[in-house]
Amino acid sequence: MIYPRPHLQQLVERALARSRAVALIGPRQCGKTTLARQFVPVDSLNYFDLEDPVSLIQLEQPMTALQNLTGLVVIDEIQRRPDLFPMLRVLCDRSPLPARFLILGSASPDLLRQSSETLAGRLEIIHMAGFSLAEVGAEAQARHWLRGGFPLAFLASSDVDSLAWRKNFVQTFLERDLPQFGISIPAVNMYRFWNMLAHYHGQIWNAAEAARTLMVNESTTRRYLDLMEGVFMVRQLMPWYANLGKRQVKSPKLYFRDTGILHQMLGLRDERDLLTHPKSGASWEGYVIEEAIKAVEPDETYFWATHAGAELDLLLIKDGKRIGVECKRVDAPRLTRSMRIALEDLGLDRLVVIYPGARAYPLAEEVMVLPLADLATGSEAIYEP
Repeated sequence: MIYPRPHLQQLVERALARSRAVALIGPRQCGKTTLARQFVPVDSLNYFDLEDPVSLIQLEQPMTALQNLTGLVVIDEIQRRPDLFPMLRVLCDRSPLPARFLILGSASPDLLRQSSETLAGRLEIIHMAGFSLAEVGAEAQARHWLRGGFPLAFLASSDVDSLAWRKNFVQTFLERDLPQFGISIPAVNMYRFWNMLAHYHGQIWNAAEAARTLMVNESTTRRYLDLMEGVFMVRQLMPWYANLGKRQVKSPKLYFRDTGILHQMLGLRDERDLLTHPKSGASWEGYVIEEAIKAVEPDETYFWATHAGAELDLLLIKDGKRIGVECKRVDAPRLTRSMRIALEDLGLDRLVVIYPGARAYPLAEEVMVLPLADLATGSEAIYEP
């Protein structure tokens, strides 16, 4: 079954209408190429796949290959040829403009920064991930949580096949993809680090402890972590600093972006393994956080915690509003002292408590309990403009 992705398609259409170049950025195998083919067929003269030897040969003389093309031109896996960016600037500055460019990349804007600076003011960036709950539907929530959102993992014919795909993805990512990004860290070292991160999922990051475990210095672990974030494998959720006179947590919390990869790293084969594992609660929390971020598309994201025990799982800032999100894997969430403190101290416009139940109900003024399934309806469940 193929899941349509109309929201992403609309985002790309709108961006192409107003920008000379659009970058669709996301992890490998998340569906960027499939989406781009909705705009330009892969067999078109306007489609260049930089993993295809034919395209590489065509672009040996890039100006000759691209300057006479009209309409929309797609360049896939742009990080393999960062030398194309200065030439794209020249092509984007033509007037009248005969062609616009949709470039696909598997490395984050930070890793592409030096190259994309040449397209400043011309390039619009759209972030893409695997399937969201809104795309697969609430009825597929259990499978989506277990297998994650990578299309081939989610759509596999069985949990066994999905796990095999994810295992192969991790191996290929370490042995082939990271070196292509210019990362020259031995695969065995990165695998040890990645595996260790699975046990930090949902926890405050402790660089010193991680360094001792790996027998390296703290700057090395920080570099490894930034790299894994840069290739969309993990999220460092940064702490919100409020001017409160309270001792606040100042280290980031760590989450895997895709629960399917997390479960592969933890050796979880099926739903029974997941539900009985000690990291089950942390996995569910990370899953809810990612789906909330996908649904709302906030301007900024944080968590908040004090050393006295008050905390907020997720703080979303959008259009100047502050929306708090609490993840409670219980049958009937109740208003807690920590929630009251977060409401008052952070000046929240709304606090949403997401749980696995089936009924929405209010807890207090500006505090609402929502079923996780409601995230399948989009941002309206959490964010009210």
